[in-house]
Amino acid sequence: MPLPVVFIHGIRVSGTMWSPVRSCLTAPSAAPDLPGHGSRRGVPYDTDAACAVVAETIEELGGRALVVGLSLGGYVGISVAARHPALVAGLVAMGCTARPDWIGAGLYRIAGRLAAADPERADKMSRYGFRRALPGVAGEAVVEGGVHCEVMPSVVDAVAAEDPVASLATYPGRVWLVNGSRDPFRVDERRFLRACRHGSLTHIPGRGHLTVLADPAWLAGYIDGAARAVTGCACAA
Repeated sequence: MPLPVVFIHGIRVSGTMWSPVRSCLTAPSAAPDLPGHGSRRGVPYDTDAACAVVAETIEELGGRALVVGLSLGGYVGISVAARHPALVAGLVAMGCTARPDWIGAGLYRIAGRLAAADPERADKMSRYGFRRALPGVAGEAVVEGGVHCEVMPSVVDAVAAEDPVASLATYPGRVWLVNGSRDPFRVDERRFLRACRHGSLTHIPGRGHLTVLADPAWLAGYIDGAARAVTGCACAA
């Protein structure tokens, strides 16, 4: 039996985002909501609190798991691997290979504050955008647990305060970096890859930042393979 998988969702959505992938997965899995998101709406967000949620979930699954995250989830996964390497048997980090910098962080802060100023309207626009980018089951899963744009400013501040490249360099386990070939967040992917002690880089042809979720069966197969690869591997701890 492969190790369990803990999935980490993206900004302003929830763990339901991963439901179609989880339904195709062989390995046991969990997809907790981060602070300020889904069932934890209203809980203050910071990186330490987000990492604590993931670490607690891993402990509940037996104390060791493959961690998979997309976008914000990928950045959180990197932070969890650096803070709790004994819990993270391996890491699949998707759509998160852009280093936070002052220009990008500034733009996202502006967008986050605009969204938080009128969260009802921003939530409605986000739901429309998610469903348009991912028609059908995948898009519905993204919005099923709620869309909560009011959390965006604190998330952007938290991500901007981290150094994901330095965090990757401290993690001794296996890392799979995965990006859609059209994802702008792959801009620093080679730098992230060089930081990994045991890393690989995979491109999903024709996919963008969110549309890597468009083929749940393929993605589940990829993640199952990663879970099998780290099961029983002492070097991943």
